[in-house]
Amino acid sequence: MNTLSASESTDVREKILATGQRIMGGKGFSAVGLNEVLTAAGVPKGSFYHYFGSKDAFGEALLEDYFAAYLADMDRTFSHPGQTKAQQLTAYFQAWKDNQSFEDCQGKCLAVKLGAEVADLSASMRAALKRGTAGIIDRLTQAIRHGIEEGSLSLDDAPEIVAQSLYQLWLGASIMVKIVRTPQPFDTAWRTTAAILTLSP
Repeated sequence: MNTLSASESTDVREKILATGQRIMGGKGFSAVGLNEVLTAAGVPKGSFYHYFGSKDAFGEALLEDYFAAYLADMDRTFSHPGQTKAQQLTAYFQAWKDNQSFEDCQGKCLAVKLGAEVADLSASMRAALKRGTAGIIDRLTQAIRHGIEEGSLSLDDAPEIVAQSLYQLWLGASIMVKIVRTPQPFDTAWRTTAAILTLSP
């Protein structure tokens, strides 16, 4: 009997997760069956339960994987050499606008797509969303705080409150973009963000 090596096993698991993120990022969680994901990934159905105990467990792993990559991108953005925190925050929100397309987010907007849907369906997935979004807000808080310290930002409120408000603003704008099918809500969100953080347009 052949046994998958650790690296092969990891590759298969990551392939299932990447395929699920792409498909569910477009269609949602409930609308996509496991067979669709596994067929697209080229993985036998029997292999699924070797990696995930249930569809909910898969959804939780999907969100954990998504947020790990998202937070790593944030870390790279906020450590870019030769830029002030104001410039790094501008780059972050510009990337948000570029990635959260109403036409095809290619799995890059999983939190937006699944947030409201799965929060009422699965306690474990809601917890994964809560942890992931808390990580985003924490990184925004630290970037804003450092921007104040270096003098590139000026605020009238506490960094953690501003960070939470800005994340909620952009999350709402992402939903509105899907409704109106234009990027206009992002333009509004940016103007509000620039005013709050005293950023140049």
